[in-house]
Amino acid sequence: MTTSRHSRVQTASALKRTRRLGLIMSAPALTYIGIFLVVPLMYNLWISATNANGANLISGSFSLNGFANYLGVLSDPDFWNGLTLSGIFTVACLTLQFAIGYALALFFRRPFPGNGVIRALLLVGWILPPVVTGTIFKWIFDSDYGVLNHLLQSAGVIDRPILWLTGPATSMAAIIIANLWVGIPFNMLLLLSGLHTIDDNLYEAAAVDGASPWRCFTSITTPLMRPVIISVLLLGVINTYKVFDLIYTMTKGGPVTATTTLPVYTYLKTFKVFEFGNGAAASTLTLLLPLLLSWFYVRSLKEEDQ
Repeated sequence: MTTSRHSRVQTASALKRTRRLGLIMSAPALTYIGIFLVVPLMYNLWISATNANGANLISGSFSLNGFANYLGVLSDPDFWNGLTLSGIFTVACLTLQFAIGYALALFFRRPFPGNGVIRALLLVGWILPPVVTGTIFKWIFDSDYGVLNHLLQSAGVIDRPILWLTGPATSMAAIIIANLWVGIPFNMLLLLSGLHTIDDNLYEAAAVDGASPWRCFTSITTPLMRPVIISVLLLGVINTYKVFDLIYTMTKGGPVTATTTLPVYTYLKTFKVFEFGNGAAASTLTLLLPLLLSWFYVRSLKEEDQ
C-alpha cells in the first residue's frame, strides 16, 4: 500500500516537473506570440470600436463609437466588391495551382535525370519575396514594354498591345497568373512529400492484379493522399486569401476597383484615407475567414494523429 502511494506521488511529481519544463521551454514562443500577435490584435479590436482617423488619432481626441465602424464597413459597396474579388481570386488560384501542382508532384514522384534540378528551379517562384514577384510580373505584363505583349505580337497572335494591368477585364487575370507562379511550387512540394509516403508495394500489387494507372490513382493514391490534400487546400485558401503585397505591387488595387481585394481594401481604407477605425473594423472582418480555416486546419491535424 505504501509502495503504491509512493509510486503515485513520484508519478505526480514527474508530471509537474514535465509541465514546468514545458512552460519554461515554450516561454520564448509564448512571449513572442503575446507581443507580436495578441497585443496588436487587441489594439486593432479597440481601434475598430472608435472613431479614430488621421486628425484625432495623434491628439488622442478620438472616442468610442461601438459597432458603428462595422456597420459602416458592412454597408460599404466597396467592401462587398472586395469580398467578391477575394473569392474569385482565391477560387481561381486555388483550383489552378492545386491541379497543376498535383500533376507536377505525380510527374516528379518517379526519379529521372535532372529531377532535382528542375524541381529546384520551379521552387524559385515560391522562394522569392512577393514584392519581387509582383515587380517581375508587372514588367512582364506592361502594355508598352512588357515581354508578353512583344512575344504575342511577334507570333501574330495579337495586332495591338493588350492593356493587361490597366484593363478591368485583364487585370484580375494578370494577378492570378502571377500568384500561380508562387502557389504552384508550394502545392507541388507538399503534395510530393505526401506521395513519397505511399508504399510502392501497393502499386506493384495493384499492377499484378491488372489495375490500370487511373485505377491506381483513384483507388490508392487519392484515398491515401486525402489528409495531405485537405491540409494543402486549407493552407492554400489561407495563403491566397490574404495576398496583398503582390497585388498592390502590380496594380495597387486598380484599375478603379478591379483588383481591390479585401486586404487591399483594408490597406487603402487605413493608410490612404486614414479612416483608422473603419480600417481596423475591415481588417477584423477580413481576419474571420482565415481564423475559421485555421481552426479547421488544426482540427484536421488532430484527426490525422488519432
